[in-house]
Amino acid sequence: MSMKISELLNPAAIVAELKATEKNRALVELTDALTGCHPSLNRDQVLDVLQEREKLGSTGIGDGVAIPHGKLGGIPGLVLAFGRSHQGVDFESMDGQPAHLFFLLVAPEESVGVHLKTLARISKLLKDAAVRQKLLDAPDQGAIFQVILDEEDKS
Repeated sequence: MSMKISELLNPAAIVAELKATEKNRALVELTDALTGCHPSLNRDQVLDVLQEREKLGSTGIGDGVAIPHGKLGGIPGLVLAFGRSHQGVDFESMDGQPAHLFFLLVAPEESVGVHLKTLARISKLLKDAAVRQKLLDAPDQGAIFQVILDEEDKS
């Protein structure tokens, strides 16, 4: 049973306007949003696994989208945060373009299937240019969450 993005994402973990313009700062901001909603997570550990993953190659997948992700031992389930940057972040993306929409995903170490299914779900959602535009146009955190809910109800 694959979980919906909207079931894994706490609306409070949505950053409607990231301040960061560079990659590491963006990871810090997204991690802070995540750990703010999930206080049991260790901020430094989360940052470490995300930065380790980025060393293997940028999670900036192009089209203004980045999906930084990593795995952590001892967490009860998969957790998400979402960030948006109108000005864009240099995320060393494959297409050389700045990233504007971010899903941050942290999965338990043992959860291969769910982790990959959720990544696939996120990339499918963000492949649609109309959805990306709606996410960029949404006025605030609540409206961003509503876009995700609406799109998932369609599929």
